[in-house]
Amino acid sequence: MTTYNSDLLQLLNERGHVHQVTDAAGLDALAARQTVTGYVGFDPTAPSLHIGNLASIMLLRRVQQAGHRPIVIMGGGTAKVGDPSGKDETRQMLTEEVLSANIASIKSSFEKMLRFDDSETGALLINNDDWLSELGYIELLRDVGSHFTINRMLTFDSVKLRLDREQPLTFLEFNYMIMQAYDFMKLSRDYGCQLQLGGSDQWGNIVNGIELTRRMDGKEVFGVTAPLITRADGQKMGKSVSGAIWLNEDQLPAYDFWQYWRNTDDRDVGRFLKLFTDLPLDEIARLEALEGNEINTAKAILADEVTKLVRGEEAAQSARATAEQTFAGGGMGEDLPTLDIPAEGMRVGAVLTALGFTASNGEAKRKIAEGAVKIDGETVSDPGFLISIADGDEARLSLGKKKHAALRKG
Repeated sequence: MTTYNSDLLQLLNERGHVHQVTDAAGLDALAARQTVTGYVGFDPTAPSLHIGNLASIMLLRRVQQAGHRPIVIMGGGTAKVGDPSGKDETRQMLTEEVLSANIASIKSSFEKMLRFDDSETGALLINNDDWLSELGYIELLRDVGSHFTINRMLTFDSVKLRLDREQPLTFLEFNYMIMQAYDFMKLSRDYGCQLQLGGSDQWGNIVNGIELTRRMDGKEVFGVTAPLITRADGQKMGKSVSGAIWLNEDQLPAYDFWQYWRNTDDRDVGRFLKLFTDLPLDEIARLEALEGNEINTAKAILADEVTKLVRGEEAAQSARATAEQTFAGGGMGEDLPTLDIPAEGMRVGAVLTALGFTASNGEAKRKIAEGAVKIDGETVSDPGFLISIADGDEARLSLGKKKHAALRKG
């Protein structure tokens, strides 16, 4: 493993956050002698971020932990255009009202994980719409556009992949990289920002910002990208069979969030503990060395630590208690997903799909045929089984060993 002189790069590197650095020696020297301001951008395209964004939030947390200043850039301006990186289709246009509501909803995630105050290392949250919407079109073309060549822009993956797949790339999206580059230059001017961080798919956008800042202002700034996080099974982080794993409580109950981490593949436990928790590295080494059923202890600790970080101590304790009641005691934890069953009853396959346990009624039938579905511990073998709940009663539905829900009369 590479050794750095600065606490910043050393911390990022030993926790597994470093994929590429534009000038490692230069950034290392800068961070070793002074406080560095670094930013990550987040486009508010939904009311909540999901765990695919968590790695980027952790980058900012590490910046602050190493004694430097993090800036959260909310892309109220860039979200009006849409980042084409990794996308096959043009993003849906969002109104000003929707973007503002999404930003207000997302803020709470950062407030739990970063320290916002007036100190030298206190985090800032800034909306890039504050300056992007003030830019005149002619001004942008003359002052900024003249520093970009079409030849170079066509070489970036975000553009080349879309064209190779013969998917349309609008002129609007083509300007996204110019706008993001302008963000870096603007932050360098107004906030002394010297560093942009992001996932490896942002490398081209980051390099553009570095070059624009050098050409327009003669300043040297830096970029760090983190590896895109995939699970051992090859799937992207942030998705599950039942949908995105949202950070906000009102988008996903704490128990479901906790359970996602508890279900981590054995091969991912050590890596995820490094990336998504603050546990000491020697403790992580001990946990990832556990074998057999003992690795489940490490998974529960991973779930506890990440839930505590993202949702708070109370949410983590409640989710853990629900899991223990559900799995160990066969009980009905308070935080289990619940579904109200109408008075006329509901077919078991429809219940599974309504809960998000299966993606379709066809998948539900297959799970029932496999003997994976139980109600109050009894296996259900008939896909047409009608579930009805009496007044005041409730039932526990289970799919396999890891998915459980409470059924009540609606």
